[in-house]
Amino acid sequence: MPTYARYDLTLERGQGVYVFDNTGKQYLDFGSGIAVNSLGHCHPHLVKTLKTQAEIFWHCSNLYNIPSQNLLAQRLVENSFADSVFFNNSGAEAVELSVKVARKYQSETGNAERYRVITIEGAFHGRSLAMLAAGRQVKHIQGFGPIVDGFDQVKFGDLTDMRQAIKPETAAIMVEPIQGEGGIRALDAAYIRGIRELADEFGLLLIVDEVQSGMGRTGKLFAYQNTGIKPDIMALAKGLGGGFPIGACLAKEKIAIQMGAGSHGSTFGGNPMATAVGNAVLDIILEKGFLKNVGELSTIFCRKLQNLIDQQPKFFTELRGAGLMLGLQCSENIENGTIVERLLHNGLLTVPAADNVIRLIPPLIIKKEHIEEASSILETTCNSF
Repeated sequence: MPTYARYDLTLERGQGVYVFDNTGKQYLDFGSGIAVNSLGHCHPHLVKTLKTQAEIFWHCSNLYNIPSQNLLAQRLVENSFADSVFFNNSGAEAVELSVKVARKYQSETGNAERYRVITIEGAFHGRSLAMLAAGRQVKHIQGFGPIVDGFDQVKFGDLTDMRQAIKPETAAIMVEPIQGEGGIRALDAAYIRGIRELADEFGLLLIVDEVQSGMGRTGKLFAYQNTGIKPDIMALAKGLGGGFPIGACLAKEKIAIQMGAGSHGSTFGGNPMATAVGNAVLDIILEKGFLKNVGELSTIFCRKLQNLIDQQPKFFTELRGAGLMLGLQCSENIENGTIVERLLHNGLLTVPAADNVIRLIPPLIIKKEHIEEASSILETTCNSF
């Protein structure tokens, strides 16, 4: 179907932080499949794991125990706030299940009237009908009405507006610690703490959508760990599989226990192939010093990008984000899409976002020389206009 406005580019293979088109031209990949290729392309450990698993067991139903699934769940629990995990295939599924879990908890604990979820202006939570309603962006919901009921949206960064939006029917508040599609807008730590306090005050659950910000992207395994709070439910995907489709919904035990047998399911979710690769991704990300290195590289990259903004004020106005989830806001006189296309022509892949922002979300395995290369291409591209 004609759903993608594709670039005139055909990619054939990838290696490390680079991809190559059908003519053999090399590109530095700072889009990472939209924050998916957390360990770059064809990482040796992931390739070996996938090949080994492919010769043992591809798929079985969740009617049976799957050892690699149990192990991956255990490791995610050990490194997060959560006690329990459900595996599926994508970010939208993980976020939608998060909403189901919140509703089920409220219903099973004597608050069946609580079903609504508060989201924040600029949010993006996926492309299912319910998640389109949660994000409420006009460009996404147009033509797909009527909008699914059950979501209320508040102003970005406004705790007063959020408090006023809480109703007797409110079940949960759902936030992205850093809005990805919404323009790499980071929620201030004090704001997130205020949301946690509101949720506690009114008996609501706090859902964090870490589909894009999770799995080491911000220098912590999960972005919420930078804020000093613990959520009740979390959605993961993208970097969790390093390119292999897998999503997950994590929750505290008192919440997860309400999801009894038959309340949810997935044909492919958490199968042996997906969870073997998920474990391989964690093998690398949890290595001593890996996340610290992400933070150090982020500091170097941010310094480079801020210098670029200072030198090119006609092109860029603001640096956003954290870790290796960064955004350059373009000035009013130039569209981000124009720069993204010119960067592509010059050998750097980036991703546009709302609010006239260019997303820079490289693999977490980059080195200083890759930051230098990307910075050079950015500078050259600006000078070429």
